[in-house]
Amino acid sequence: MAVTRYTKMAYDCADDMVFGKAKQPVSYGFGLKIGAGEVIPEINYAPRPGTEKDAERLRKEYVDYISKDILNRAVTAGFPSVQLETEWVSQMNQAKLSAPVVAGQKEICEKYHEEYGVNCGTRQTIPDQREAEEGLRPGMGGSHAYPEKLFECAEIACENGADNLSCESVGGKEFADYAVTNGDIVAFLFGVGYLGSIDMTYIWQEFADIAKKNKCVAGGDTNCSGANVSMFMAGGFLDNDVQKTFSAVTRCISAARTLAAWEAGAVGPDKDCGYEGIICKAIAGKPTAQEGKNCQCAHCDLQGNLIAQCCDLWSNESVEYHPEFGGTSVQCWFGSIAYEAALMNCATQMGQEKTLRDLYMYTDRFRGPEGYVLAYDNAYKVGQAIAENGNDLYLRSRAAGLTGAKIILEGYESKKLGLTNKQLETLQDIIKKLEALPEDTDKFYEYCVKEYKDTVPLFNPKSYDL
Repeated sequence: MAVTRYTKMAYDCADDMVFGKAKQPVSYGFGLKIGAGEVIPEINYAPRPGTEKDAERLRKEYVDYISKDILNRAVTAGFPSVQLETEWVSQMNQAKLSAPVVAGQKEICEKYHEEYGVNCGTRQTIPDQREAEEGLRPGMGGSHAYPEKLFECAEIACENGADNLSCESVGGKEFADYAVTNGDIVAFLFGVGYLGSIDMTYIWQEFADIAKKNKCVAGGDTNCSGANVSMFMAGGFLDNDVQKTFSAVTRCISAARTLAAWEAGAVGPDKDCGYEGIICKAIAGKPTAQEGKNCQCAHCDLQGNLIAQCCDLWSNESVEYHPEFGGTSVQCWFGSIAYEAALMNCATQMGQEKTLRDLYMYTDRFRGPEGYVLAYDNAYKVGQAIAENGNDLYLRSRAAGLTGAKIILEGYESKKLGLTNKQLETLQDIIKKLEALPEDTDKFYEYCVKEYKDTVPLFNPKSYDL
């Protein structure tokens, strides 16, 4: 699949963006239309431990229990649409375990669409088990052959009826782990912004071709392995291991990496755990999946309302299948996200979508730097910085980081956003380090290879065809 870099914004201004509407909506499955005027709830789940040990038991867990429970609740409560997301457990990297699940979910979705009129479909999110110490490209995986397994999983998913193919890829993770642990923004920029974008481009060219061949929609990716780790370690107001100003800037940098999947042929929606999705939507106009206040079963964040501001799919993240007072866990959490989506859709029908969007946004805008920089007006500015440097993977990632950092600093200096002394100190250091970097990509690469030769020994240039 050819690669087309984004060099201009899909929207004329930030205010044009709202939830449920994307410039380039996507249709797939049985009646699903993403970004075409309505927000669709996307329910994410995990099987009970032990079910992965037997193929038939795993199929029953995913199809006869999880999928059926969700679709029954949709009919019972009168929710018109739902997207199922199956994030494959690692053992599903073989057709014996994964093919029956994918085919079974396709079959049950068709049944409920025909019998009850529920618009539904499945996103199959395949596992990226590649390890930096072995290598990320085919032929480098040693005995595990994880690079080959990655594409085999894509083939299995698409051949057996996936409606949407997605992934949470790990390119650049060897640097991201070091960067977050040590508070090194340059290492994060190199690993995620530059190397991660190279890897994302490579794998999504392949994924897009596999999806097209099998009449499946290539969805998107996220920087879960980098920016989400940074956000989770930054934590809430009781945590101080990673500064939230650092986490916020890493999120801006990660947007340039996530965008690369769409540039390589994916069409959306991207992954729900990609909080950077608002930035990518502003640039590309493709639909974005988001998660926030209704994903408390998985984690806590400081922008649970804000992140709903411009979503097209609204997710719960992931919940293990088990009983609760209101039904099974997937039924309860599906109800939570479906009612939230219904509120958004009602606001659209009454012409109040921008009012609700702004209420979501202002609720968390000043709760911390992570939410502040992702507020749709500021996210749009970060997107502009990426698009202005769109053809250079390094320069656009650097511009995203710098722009985000300066937006946060401006918020602090105008007394709109509160920062601790340590957060401010970290932010000022980030700006100083990013501004000092060379303008030339080759010089930046040479600098980083020399700088991190001993501290990030797992880095292998061949993993990125360098």
